Amino acid sequence: MKLYNLKDHNEQVSFSQAVKQGLGSQQGLFFPLELPEFELTDIDEMLEMDFVSRSSKILSAFIGDEIEAHQLHERVKSAFAFPAPVAKVTDDISALELFHGPTLAFKDFGGRFMAQMLSYVSGADEKITILTATSGDTGAAVAHAFYGMENVRVVILYPQGKISKLQEKLFCTLGGNIQTIAIDGDFDTCQSLVKQAFDDELLKKAIGLNSANSINISRLLAQICYYFEAVAQLPQEKRNQLVVSVPSGNFGDLTAGLLAKSLGLPVKRFIAATNANDTVPRFLQAGEWLPAATVSTLSNAMDVSQPNNWPRVEELFRRKTWRLTDLGFGAVDDETTRAAMRELADLGYISEPHAAIAYRLLRDQLQEGEFGLFLGTAHPAKFKESVEEILGQPLPLPKELADRADLPLLSHKMAADFAQLRDFLLYK
Repeated sequence: MKLYNLKDHNEQVSFSQAVKQGLGSQQGLFFPLELPEFELTDIDEMLEMDFVSRSSKILSAFIGDEIEAHQLHERVKSAFAFPAPVAKVTDDISALELFHGPTLAFKDFGGRFMAQMLSYVSGADEKITILTATSGDTGAAVAHAFYGMENVRVVILYPQGKISKLQEKLFCTLGGNIQTIAIDGDFDTCQSLVKQAFDDELLKKAIGLNSANSINISRLLAQICYYFEAVAQLPQEKRNQLVVSVPSGNFGDLTAGLLAKSLGLPVKRFIAATNANDTVPRFLQAGEWLPAATVSTLSNAMDVSQPNNWPRVEELFRRKTWRLTDLGFGAVDDETTRAAMRELADLGYISEPHAAIAYRLLRDQLQEGEFGLFLGTAHPAKFKESVEEILGQPLPLPKELADRADLPLLSHKMAADFAQLRDFLLYK
């Protein structure tokens, strides 16, 4: 598999190199040189396969012969060791539940697959530092995926006071090779610090720097697989008029869905669902890219005003000669989010803010004869306080959260200062 840097098309790397490197020069994202496509008969056969076998075939189409088929299958089996069920909400709307992994969020798929790939492509004595920013769920998924791995140090930056307490407990209580830093700023501030680190060539070489954000191609490719798993669970008559609504922050999940469509998965259209951080909806409406200051919302994992993956979306549309005007979009404020959560609860489905936003926009934009699917990206209990307050009913804690709820936080605190972060990475 060859990938090219979106900011320098002359920089081309292998899959293995892209996994280890994370970003290209000028902080450019890597993108597949070839965009594989399956025949309709292949798609039909794949939808009859089990999740792991199908996912191995999908990933092999991108990775090629860099990883032997049986090795890839075993590593996918290890990474995707939990289900992604489709749950009925109404006759024409269902939820794809992506929160049945160890950290109760969709990022378990990408985080665990990246850990498998990094361990495969790295030398036994190669020391690696994973530096990543999180707006909530990435931190936990990456921390648990890499926890205890030899020669891998994980440093996670997150905005202090801007993620839920239970989200924080999931990844800031591990210790060992996992270090967490609460930054005085928002998610975009954390992401900017990560990018500065990747621009520092001496630092990169000194600590073997890598990133586990959705900028890493292995995480992105892993997320393609659960879109196929969702369609495989739908009756044939619902597959042909499928509309998928994706709660969007950094836009990795939507990128993966669009790559699934590019492979041949029958999706009529996608909806990019955001909260008040609505850079993309405003761009799609007016054609101007004007990021505003990030604002804090109920759906904190989507509090991103400069989404990193958007250049990949634009590149895919350009390469496929699709029209951006065909992409659905919308932004939902906190008041409407609360109303959507209550509406779902009345329908017998308990949700959290991110999924509720995707549901609301799907409900509003679904046309007669279409079938809608919205992504449930995190377990409601990860937002226990806000969900209980909005719905007025107690929410039991799943074991994954209950086991960590009372553990002390092991985080460092830091100003949004790159010099301080650099010293920490070099000497702590």
